[in-house]
Amino acid sequence: MDVYAPQVWQPHERPTLPGSPSNPDHSMPKRVAFLLVGFIVAITGGLGNALVSVNLPYLQGSLGVFTTEIQWLPAAYVMTNVSMNLLLVKFRQQYGLRLFTELFLVLYALVTVAHLFVHGLGSAIAVRAAHGMSGAALTTLGLYYTLQAFPAKHRLKGAVLGIGFSQLAIPMARLFSSNLLDFGEWRGLYFFELGMALVSLACVLALKLPPGDRIKVFEKMDFLTFGLFAPGVALLSAVLALGRTVWWLDTPWVGYALAGSIVLICAALAIEHNRARPLLNTRWLINPNIARLATSVLLIRVVQSEASGTVGFLQVLGLNNDQMLTLWWVVMAGAVAGLVVSALYISPTRIPGQLLFSLAVMALGAYMDSDATNLTGPQDLYLSQFLLGFGGALFVGPTFISGFGAVIAAPNNLVSFSVMFSITQTLGSLLGTAVTGTFQVWREKYHSSILVEHLTLLDPQVAARIQAGGARGLASLSAAATREANILAYNDVFLGITVLALLTMAGMLTHYLWTASVSQQSKSVQNAQTGMATASLNNSGSR
Repeated sequence: MDVYAPQVWQPHERPTLPGSPSNPDHSMPKRVAFLLVGFIVAITGGLGNALVSVNLPYLQGSLGVFTTEIQWLPAAYVMTNVSMNLLLVKFRQQYGLRLFTELFLVLYALVTVAHLFVHGLGSAIAVRAAHGMSGAALTTLGLYYTLQAFPAKHRLKGAVLGIGFSQLAIPMARLFSSNLLDFGEWRGLYFFELGMALVSLACVLALKLPPGDRIKVFEKMDFLTFGLFAPGVALLSAVLALGRTVWWLDTPWVGYALAGSIVLICAALAIEHNRARPLLNTRWLINPNIARLATSVLLIRVVQSEASGTVGFLQVLGLNNDQMLTLWWVVMAGAVAGLVVSALYISPTRIPGQLLFSLAVMALGAYMDSDATNLTGPQDLYLSQFLLGFGGALFVGPTFISGFGAVIAAPNNLVSFSVMFSITQTLGSLLGTAVTGTFQVWREKYHSSILVEHLTLLDPQVAARIQAGGARGLASLSAAATREANILAYNDVFLGITVLALLTMAGMLTHYLWTASVSQQSKSVQNAQTGMATASLNNSGSR
């Protein structure tokens, strides 16, 4: 039997693209089962990395490594996750998504088991790299399972949910990761991660996706592109993940790695630009609409990094994760609400409105946080963080759908779209953390210098406090100044994020208004030409 032979499908069953499953009718219980498996698989794709990302300080202590070394864990995940999307789409088209997912889920589980017996940074990095590879497949697999739960008329709602489930990983990780650490320190996290991988593997084996069309698509040049692109992305990920920690201009290897990444990625793009059947369609990627979409998503990932800024701010005040649990429940509620609202109201005509509204909501939330003081507590951030969680979840689904419509019209660009969306989402999160973290450090130094200028012994209050406490009084005063400088710096970060969200919203609104104006003018010209042609025919007839 030729697995690549074209299959006969009913009109409603035909797969959307080669490599995707067909769409047969399902009973209601089976639709519910597909939805549950889609959620489990999608969460598995992001939750393991989220658990590590939100617990880096605790893992650093457990593994006995330096701050710069522990940053390799999130970097390793991004390195493999982004690169594997280059091969994933074609692998799915030629061999099926199921084989790829099962292979890397098994690999992920085996490496996690090995890490439980080998206590070291190297094995931890290997687990993150394996998770990045399997996560690239699990995100897509979760989307396909979720789509099977919805009939054709509600397929857009399924797409929003399928792509949005991963947005729940970070707040979910913050809710119960402390309990996992109490259970077995770092091993508690990895035991849970292993359990999720095994549950997902059992789910995809027990409930199989409907078959689809398979075609031969791999070419030898694909692997040359991958050989250049993957190390280029890896170097760029290392720069973004560690640049702020080792500081950008103080460590020579950061500059060398950035230069190397530029050379390798540009070489890969140059090869693809001149191929007849490129893996990455550079001409499509620089299309104004696609480039605008990628820029918008990248900027939104920077805006969404406000959540990490909130964590840093509360930690400056001396709070730990256990004291923020109610706040994370509020963030989770906001994310779920945004996901539900987005799915309920999604339609092609409403996408611009949803995107603009989500940006406005996130801008408002960030602005509400920008006047924090040393008396601010988690309870003061409930509304703002709910708005940020709501806006972030509301944004991702419509963004994905607006770009995927162009892929359906030109299926050969599926790889390009997958890589673009992965880079803006995954690599964008590293960029957001790097940008906001660097800005916070810069502003902290600025505010600290101003505060220290006013801490002079000529000030009677300063002199009295130091004299009352001696050396301890001086240390206490210095710690208070540092704390206040950090608080002011975080306020600057939140205000900067507000401005960035508003500028992004203004740019998108300008584009939508311009497009509508051009469309209206085109219709007016067309109507005028039709009127002139009709009048001409009438005059000819009268003669």
